[in-house]
Amino acid sequence: MIHQFQCNGYFITLDIFSGSIHLTDDATAEAIRLRETMPQTEAMKALRAHFPNRPDVTTETMLTLFSAIDQLEKEGKLYTRDVFKPYASHLSSACGPLKALCLHVAHTCNLNCSYCFASQGKYQGDNALMSLEVGKRAVDFLVERSGGRTNLEVDFFGGEPLMNWHVVKRLVAYGRSLENTHNKRFRFTLTTNGVLLNEEVTDFCNREMHNVVLSLDGRKEVHDRFRRDHMNRGSYDKIVPKFQEFVKSRGDKNYYIRGTFTHHNTDFSQDLLHMADLGFTELSMEPVVTASDDPCALTEDDLPVLFEQYEFLAAEMLRRTREGRPFTFYHYMLDLERGPCVYKRMSGCGSGTEYLAV
Repeated sequence: MIHQFQCNGYFITLDIFSGSIHLTDDATAEAIRLRETMPQTEAMKALRAHFPNRPDVTTETMLTLFSAIDQLEKEGKLYTRDVFKPYASHLSSACGPLKALCLHVAHTCNLNCSYCFASQGKYQGDNALMSLEVGKRAVDFLVERSGGRTNLEVDFFGGEPLMNWHVVKRLVAYGRSLENTHNKRFRFTLTTNGVLLNEEVTDFCNREMHNVVLSLDGRKEVHDRFRRDHMNRGSYDKIVPKFQEFVKSRGDKNYYIRGTFTHHNTDFSQDLLHMADLGFTELSMEPVVTASDDPCALTEDDLPVLFEQYEFLAAEMLRRTREGRPFTFYHYMLDLERGPCVYKRMSGCGSGTEYLAV
């Protein structure tokens, strides 16, 4: 099975089950499409009919082209089949060793973002903070159910995790105390809106947090439209300087500036470029998750614009890289040489099996 598309002037064919990617001209892309469903003689006739005035589409060149396509098929790089499909349902439902937990240490928040999928951090419940005892038991559970895994992950999430900062710190210390005795290594991650970022939090995160996710939606008017405090004040001016100082102190340690785009900023590439202009280089932007009748919900009519935005972003990233101003975008961080292993392709992300929330 193949998937074909065009992007920024490239004709791209993905052979889905082998992971092979082919960059071609338009005639070769059409030949690959035709050859998947018809014999060579019929494909040659169809190709000539599709390009009646192309001097390079001759019998000789087509014979050479289709010979190369057949060779790629023999090498397992085109038209491959999903030989693992019979096993996928068994693997995806299997519960192997646990490798990660998302700890909801705070079901409360000091912002009042109207588009929040977590109902302003409360998840349609009451304000609540995780106790140290519950957090420690969760870490114990991860260790107990991790089997022979050495590397484990704990994500501190909310709400706003910094509103339960003393518990976060003590849970990190507790996890570290288990590493040597249980042959485990913890990687901790924190997601924050930045309101409570200060020097003490920054120093601790730089020592202990493998990754820190900082929430920023981009341009001031876009960010402040939804990410407002409980007195209805925008948060952009308060958090951007803190984020800049935090990232400056972070050195080569991992972080992401993560934003959300909605129906009101379908030109989200401009928000990503704004983030880059602020000095941030590790960026992510996600579509809003909300009810379909919410005014900020994305619609099918938005899709053509969104597709154009992703293509524009790719071109702009290449341009800035050539100018010596590179930045990364999370969803473009794909390894074309070493894709996901067969197990991962069949089992998925592991949510609900390898990765649980408490």
